[in-house]
Amino acid sequence: MKYKKHVFICNNQKPSPKKSCGEAHGNELVDAFKAALAERGLLKEMRAQRTGCLDACAFGPALVVYPEGTYYGNVQLSDVDEIVDSHLVNDKPVERLTLNY
Repeated sequence: MKYKKHVFICNNQKPSPKKSCGEAHGNELVDAFKAALAERGLLKEMRAQRTGCLDACAFGPALVVYPEGTYYGNVQLSDVDEIVDSHLVNDKPVERLTLNY
């Protein structure tokens, strides 16, 4: 596997009034994850990228971390460092944000 961890962040846009991750700062989350990985020198072993719908619109913005397949919902920009440090670096998912569906 090329990357130890791969984060897919939904940035799907739906027409109003439907909730969508893209409208709820999904794009900003991608930039924040990329910056956090770069700051820690992790870009060669971990990747964050945009993706389409993860079917978790009600919990958006949503993302999934592979290879574990851990889904996160209602992720805020202030949660990025915690997810990177706890889950991506130390393999401990941030339970308060995980989705079990």
